[in-house]
Amino acid sequence: MKKYFLILSISIMIIISGCGKDNSNENDNTAITNESTHENMDMEHSGSGEVPDTLKAAENPTYKVGSNAIIKTDHMEGMKDAEATIVGAYDTVAYSLSYTPTTGGKRVENHKWVIQEELKDAGDKVLDPGSEAIIEADHMKGMKGATGVIDSSKQTTVYMIDYTPTTGGERVTNHKWVTDGELSSK
Repeated sequence: MKKYFLILSISIMIIISGCGKDNSNENDNTAITNESTHENMDMEHSGSGEVPDTLKAAENPTYKVGSNAIIKTDHMEGMKDAEATIVGAYDTVAYSLSYTPTTGGKRVENHKWVIQEELKDAGDKVLDPGSEAIIEADHMKGMKGATGVIDSSKQTTVYMIDYTPTTGGERVTNHKWVTDGELSSK
């Protein structure tokens, strides 16, 4: 009888525990809220090295082409604290923006960085937060052709870099973009 009661009690506990609410997927439909979530998206880690024709090389960048610096940002997994080689340095306006990929999927919030020259018909005018622009960059799958909403802007030097992720894997070449404040001297 005790054995029967023990088996019955365990069975009831198993059944009751299976009836609880599963919260593990509760937030599946929420927007991507920060840049570190790009590791789950189709980020183009390496680039062609091509830059827009109108982009001007920086005359006096903090980090000279060919020099090394330490990455202090985590746009993607394995970036933070990796050693970067500066491939290009350009003076421009860098934008943080939000957009829904043309391929569908979750909205990308606060993507850093798309530059002035990568926004269709942006010209020389700095776009205000809340302004919309068509993105011509293809840093991520579904980015090119998407309508972006400007979150913030800053006049800065942007860098194209090569680095080996701290998490291992292949060397990333011609990654676009990091800013002065996202790098530090070795």
